[in-house]
Amino acid sequence: MNYILFDDHSWKDLLPLTYTRPIAELRIGIFKIKEKWEKYLEANISYKTQPYLEKKYPLIIKEDNVFINASIIPNKELVNEIANLDKGQKLISKDELIALRLTKNEAESNTEKLMSSKTAINTKSSLLKIKYPWDIFKHNGSELENDFNIITKTSEPGKINTSNNIINKNNIFVEKGASLEYVTLNAKNGPIYIGKEAEIMEGAIIRGPFALCDHSVVKISAKIYGPTTIGPHSKVGGEINNSVIQGYSNKAHDGFLGNSVIGEWCNLGADTNNSNLKNNYAEVKIWNYLKEKFINTGLQFCGLIMGDHSKCGINTMFNTGTVVGVNANIYGSGFPRNFIPSFSLGGASGYTNYALNKAFEVAEKVMARRRIDFDDVEKNILKYIYEDTAKYRKRF
Repeated sequence: MNYILFDDHSWKDLLPLTYTRPIAELRIGIFKIKEKWEKYLEANISYKTQPYLEKKYPLIIKEDNVFINASIIPNKELVNEIANLDKGQKLISKDELIALRLTKNEAESNTEKLMSSKTAINTKSSLLKIKYPWDIFKHNGSELENDFNIITKTSEPGKINTSNNIINKNNIFVEKGASLEYVTLNAKNGPIYIGKEAEIMEGAIIRGPFALCDHSVVKISAKIYGPTTIGPHSKVGGEINNSVIQGYSNKAHDGFLGNSVIGEWCNLGADTNNSNLKNNYAEVKIWNYLKEKFINTGLQFCGLIMGDHSKCGINTMFNTGTVVGVNANIYGSGFPRNFIPSFSLGGASGYTNYALNKAFEVAEKVMARRRIDFDDVEKNILKYIYEDTAKYRKRF
């Protein structure tokens, strides 16, 4: 069967993180959601996503297709239920579509209409759905442990230098080529995974669950509390707690990041701090793009959600439950507002429009540092976001 991960209504609830990607490209635990499904199904998977993202994330249709809800995290029982679907059947949970099996002709026609007309089977599996951005750090610990178990069943670890202070060694997996000396790794409360060619500099103290993905760096004397994931090609320092950096982003200096999700190609300036707890200990509200208002998270601890390509200057202070869109450039003293639209330039004293050509110049330089081309596909995605979010910048 040909498997396709489709974006459901949660794609809008997950903005701004999904402005630049399908839901399946979000990282939670060690792997992206797509990578988790591929490991369970032992198959390559494509996407059914927003039209402006299709050039970068194409849809592949074959004779026999199974569409799977990309916001659902796989487990063994659920995968077995999906594998047993017959043509013309769909798997549901109450009113939630989980999976749907379609022929090529059906998949190329009105898929949305077919999704509501097929024979329904109720799932018996427990489901974990990633609906809101904060679900990523909220469920990161359990997913990190699940991904860790998948890796350790199929791979051989590298050696850990004896200079390191190791607690619960059996719960630590270091890939070959990783470098770490004179660091403390405490895996008593959860696993620790160190990816290929990753580096942890001397004096760092890390408490699991924790994942440092391929080619990433933890800098000298960093303090990191789990559950935390640092995606590939990133640099981190200072203090981090229960946060997920998707990849290709830097928080390389002192400062605090807690209960947060940071996209790709972001940079947090030296001594950037975010609040993750209100002074009155009240439940945190956060901006929601679908409802276009602040909604309750149900969480007492909730920090910073930052879309791709956004940057902030030194000593930036983010209030509890701040949402920063795509390609914002934030600087200056004081606390910025807790909803910063995409392509905003400024800070607490006010914002102006971040011109698209200027944003392109920065993106090209930043991506070139990782030897990745900022091509027309990337430009067209950012151009769409720029135009789609213009209504928020009119409020300046």
